[in-house]
Amino acid sequence: QLQLVESGGGSVQAGGSLTLSCVASGYRASIYCMAWFRQAPGKEREGVAAIHNDGRITYADTVKGRFTISKDNAKNTLYLRMNNLKPEDTAMYYCEATWWLNATRSLTDSEYPYWGQGTRVTVSS
Repeated sequence: QLQLVESGGGSVQAGGSLTLSCVASGYRASIYCMAWFRQAPGKEREGVAAIHNDGRITYADTVKGRFTISKDNAKNTLYLRMNNLKPEDTAMYYCEATWWLNATRSLTDSEYPYWGQGTRVTVSS
């Protein structure tokens, strides 16, 4: 059973940076796509960034130019580097994974059957 464990969240001031990590374990087959999602209080979960096993990357428009998704296959770890954080980035951030999906839906939450417990990011103004 694939397990995902996120870490790296915290509280920062606007303009600050954080790097989130997600360690994957309990699988043998190659994961097709991993992604970061976030959910703010009272809002639906939204896709932030996704990376396919062939290196293709997709970002939500709200984070383009500020966030960078990357993956270290040797460490089975997914990262999200977040720069120039804004108060509207405040949310619980989830790492998600799937064995297969339509590439046009890489930021669609329902495409991912696996997710972690989340790590909280709070950005103050």
